[in-house]
Amino acid sequence: MNSSLVVTTGIRSGIALEQQALELSRQLNVPYVRRQKRSLDNIKEMSGAQVILLVKSNKLSLVVDGKELFFHPGLAKLRIKEIQAGKTDQMIKAMGLKVGDSVLDCTLGLAADALVASYVTGPGGMVVGLEDSMPVAEIVRRGLQSYTGEKPELLAAMRRIQVINAHHLGYLRQLPDNSFDVVYFDPMFRQPRHQSSSLAPLRPLANSSPLSQEAVVEAYRVARKRVVMKENRNSEEFSRLNFHTIEGGRYSPVAYGVIYKVVPPQ
Repeated sequence: MNSSLVVTTGIRSGIALEQQALELSRQLNVPYVRRQKRSLDNIKEMSGAQVILLVKSNKLSLVVDGKELFFHPGLAKLRIKEIQAGKTDQMIKAMGLKVGDSVLDCTLGLAADALVASYVTGPGGMVVGLEDSMPVAEIVRRGLQSYTGEKPELLAAMRRIQVINAHHLGYLRQLPDNSFDVVYFDPMFRQPRHQSSSLAPLRPLANSSPLSQEAVVEAYRVARKRVVMKENRNSEEFSRLNFHTIEGGRYSPVAYGVIYKVVPPQ
């Protein structure tokens, strides 16, 4: 990925911003290209890069196929508001998530599910997110730590999420048994339901491999309570991967497969 990725700054960049971009390029071992008022298309053309990490004064973003992608609480913020209003969040219900629980999100993406989980588990909980794509992991890691303008409890939930740039299978293999209460997968992003989705720019950066049976076996070993997978409601992945309990809203196009390690009391 590094050869097809470069770092540059916004069009209005002073010395401080250029230094910040240069430091980022060193950290990530990615080439830095001075902006010099050139268009992003021009920078792509001259560098041969497919993806640009764009350093601005207030955020770090990715430019892919002419679209700019950056961390934003988005739908997670709406879901948290609904939880505060006493409504049921189907993911939280499928996870059986409680205050103080720990969650390993194996497919972090832009961290919407992780943010909701972090809010619910609270200061005593723990949410670790694994993201296979280095540039996506970087914009989300920095966004979670620097985003402002929201209520303190939402910002606190962002700051608590730990982002790790790693493929989930290798990471799971290294973990001891019963390391997290819940291990979570959302592989459905690989098979788009909406071409106009806000996640569409991420697609070229995503690992398109289907979730492996070995990953589910490792997740079961690592989970204390349950393994949860989000998928299209009628997906054959549930049966292929032995998720025989299916939960979720009756009219929702998505559902959650659950493998219990500790069966909850009825």
